[in-house]
Amino acid sequence: MFTGIIEEMGKVQKISLAGSSGQIEVQAHRVLAGTRIGDSIAVNGVCLTVTAIRPDGFTADIMAETYRRSNLGQGKAGDLVNLERAMEAGRRFGGHIMSGHIDGTGVIQSCRREENAVWVTIQTKPEILRLIVEKGSVGIDGISLTVAAVGDTDFQVSVIPHTGEETTLLKKRQGDLVNLENDIVGKYVEKLLRPGKSDEAAESGITMDFLREYGI
Repeated sequence: MFTGIIEEMGKVQKISLAGSSGQIEVQAHRVLAGTRIGDSIAVNGVCLTVTAIRPDGFTADIMAETYRRSNLGQGKAGDLVNLERAMEAGRRFGGHIMSGHIDGTGVIQSCRREENAVWVTIQTKPEILRLIVEKGSVGIDGISLTVAAVGDTDFQVSVIPHTGEETTLLKKRQGDLVNLENDIVGKYVEKLLRPGKSDEAAESGITMDFLREYGI
């Protein structure tokens, strides 16, 4: 599990793909502390398993599903990536619950400065957009961000200076792809309320009226 609080920006040293799978080598420092082979590190929000550790970085596998769902397959040597180790028990929970399992990608439409913040508009698919709610949380390239506005085809976040300095988001350009992870709570609620999937789901008793009654 991750929180979306980025620990450092790493640099891609190499991406080796054979078809839609392969390996990624990332230069890093802070996230290596305490990390062992088999541990998880989120790279641009994608949960990857560390397969090798070097003094200046680590290696992880990229499988075909990761290639299809994320922007890692389009990466190249020299790209900056957001890095976060899996959450430790007892650590402050500064972001929101993130699994590192990317739902898909979005395209940066624009960046607009408003005083000390920058508004970033991201266009994405309807199946991702329907689970994005105003003032809810969304993971963008592994960054936990609050949704400021939602439109018919896109949504917006407002990025504070600290987030802009410590992550890759404001280094992106119009047209760049970003990884998106919907709030996992929203995904579970949608699954439970989806009709006709099983008798068990139909008998669960969970309805919109039930959720409203209990303040959800």
